[in-house]
Amino acid sequence: MRILITGATGLVGQELCKQLLDAGIAVNYLTTSPEKVETKTNYHGFVWNAKTGEIDTACLDGVTSVVHLAGASIAERWTDSYKKTILESRTNTAALLFKTLQNTPNEVKQFVSASAIGAYPSSKTSIYTEAFKTYNKGFLGTVVEAWEKAANQFQELGLKVAKVRVGVVLAKDGGALEKLAQPIKAYVGAPLGDGKQWQSWVHLEDLAGIFKTVIEENLDGIYNAVAPNPVTNKTLTKEVAALLDKPLILPNVPEFALKLLLGEMAAVVLESQKVSSEKTETIYSFKYKHLHNALKDLLG
Repeated sequence: MRILITGATGLVGQELCKQLLDAGIAVNYLTTSPEKVETKTNYHGFVWNAKTGEIDTACLDGVTSVVHLAGASIAERWTDSYKKTILESRTNTAALLFKTLQNTPNEVKQFVSASAIGAYPSSKTSIYTEAFKTYNKGFLGTVVEAWEKAANQFQELGLKVAKVRVGVVLAKDGGALEKLAQPIKAYVGAPLGDGKQWQSWVHLEDLAGIFKTVIEENLDGIYNAVAPNPVTNKTLTKEVAALLDKPLILPNVPEFALKLLLGEMAAVVLESQKVSSEKTETIYSFKYKHLHNALKDLLG
């Protein structure tokens, strides 16, 4: 079995590659940087560039599933130009993959795309399942809608299409936890806004495990990649502070201050999505179901 991955050198991609290789599954990956191309046993890099339409079609040799993780970080200030970058880094890359599969003989049967729980409208009372149809009306929802539409087009090629809606990723290095822990370590940590917004989190190891299961089982459809027990921002902040043995001595950071500091990007930390993992639990057994255990593993 051989998988082609975009975004393989990112936070999620690295962990997914590790789990696939450990399972004896070969990995081809696409990179925009020629210096990142490696050729090892079961691990081969190929160059592509969505802006110029360049792609080494040898990347498809022996591949049965394509996993599309590539996309610019949303954790940068949302200027008009950067919002365009966020969107096009997901949709233009998908378009190049579609064109390549359409015009190149291949054995690909499945297309797996990363997505995000930002698809769901912000709510402190609703519990969202994959069956919820209406996209968030903000920028995050606009991005996810276009992202998933770009993935759906692969059905025209007769492929199974799976979309993995990723929650707040907790990892040792990088991701949301690192940004949350930094001010707490510096004694300036505090819940954000009223602290009551839901954070549907997932341990990096489980997130990669969900992608791996979707690939191995050749699944399609939408899957929420979130742990079974979401928490509020206040609870998350307090748990991190307790494990780091640091006090929370400051009041909550007011919503208006976050909007002044971050602009429209404040939605990333202020919006609330309580997301169900029930469907995902039918295909995958979580290693980290509770926040305390996940944080204890990651923060020691």
